[in-house]
Amino acid sequence: MKKTLLAIGLASSVFTLAACNNNTEDNAADEVVVSTSYGEITKDEFYKELKTMAGPKLLEQLVVKQVLENTYEVSEEDLNKEFDSFKEMYGESYNSVLEMYGYTEEAYKDELKFGLLTQKLSEEVQSSITDEELQNYYDQGKYELNARHILVKDKDKADEIYKKLQDGEDFATLASENSVDTGTAANGGELGWFSVGQMVTEFNDAAYALELNTISEPVKSSYGYHIIEVTDKREVADYPTFEEKKEEIRQTLISQKSNTKLMELVKAANVDIKDADLQDTLDAYMPTEE
Repeated sequence: MKKTLLAIGLASSVFTLAACNNNTEDNAADEVVVSTSYGEITKDEFYKELKTMAGPKLLEQLVVKQVLENTYEVSEEDLNKEFDSFKEMYGESYNSVLEMYGYTEEAYKDELKFGLLTQKLSEEVQSSITDEELQNYYDQGKYELNARHILVKDKDKADEIYKKLQDGEDFATLASENSVDTGTAANGGELGWFSVGQMVTEFNDAAYALELNTISEPVKSSYGYHIIEVTDKREVADYPTFEEKKEEIRQTLISQKSNTKLMELVKAANVDIKDADLQDTLDAYMPTEE
C-alpha cells in the first residue's frame, strides 16, 4: 500500500516544483533545495532529476486520480467506515502501522478514497457484463490462434494496404515495408501463438471471428489500424467447463472494461500537458482518430 500513495505524493511535489519554475522569475530555478559540504542542489536540478526518474508514471497517476475524483463520488461515511475497519484490524498498534509505512491519517485516507473510486468504476462496468459476453469469451478461450498483422496509424493507408492484399500482393512483404509494429514488421508481421485476452480487445475479437487464411478489413484499436490474418488454430487441451471458468472470465472482463472506460474518461478530460518532455505520457489513453 505504501508505493501507490508515495508515488502520488511525490508526483504532487514534482509538478508543484514545475509550476514554481514556470510562474516565477528566472532566478527561482536557482533556489537551493539542499546544501552539503560538496555543493548545492537547486530546485531546477531537483525537479529535472525527479522528472527523469519517474515523471511520466507519476503524471499518469495524478491525472487518473483527478479524473476519477471528478467522475465518481465517495461519501465521507463510506470513507470513514473503510478507515474504521483498518483501525479495528490493527487495534492499538494502528498508529505504529501508519508510521511504518510513512502515512499520516489524512494521507492514508487519501489512498483509501482512491481505492474506493476505483471500486466505483469496477462496479459500474461489472453491471454491464452480459451472459452472452461471458459465453463468447469462454468459447474463444477453447482455442489458441497463430496470426500475423500489419499495423499502421492512418485509415487511408490501411485501406490502401488491404486493397493490395486483395489484389494478391505478399502479406509479409507489405508488413515489413509498412507496419509500425517494430516487434513484428521485420518478421513479416508474425505474432506467433496467442490465447484469448492476450491482445487488445478489438484485435482479439476480430482475430477470433476470422476463418483460417482469410484477411480482415482494417481493425481499429488504440494502437492504430490492424490488418490481420489467422494462419493456424488449435484447441486448448483439458479446457475447463464454463461453470469452472465463469468467475475468472467475469473478472477478466471487468478489468478490460475498466481500462476501456478509464481511457474514455481521460480522453474526455481534454488533458493538455504543458511540459514538452512529458507530452507523450498519456498517449495510451488517446485512441487513434478516424
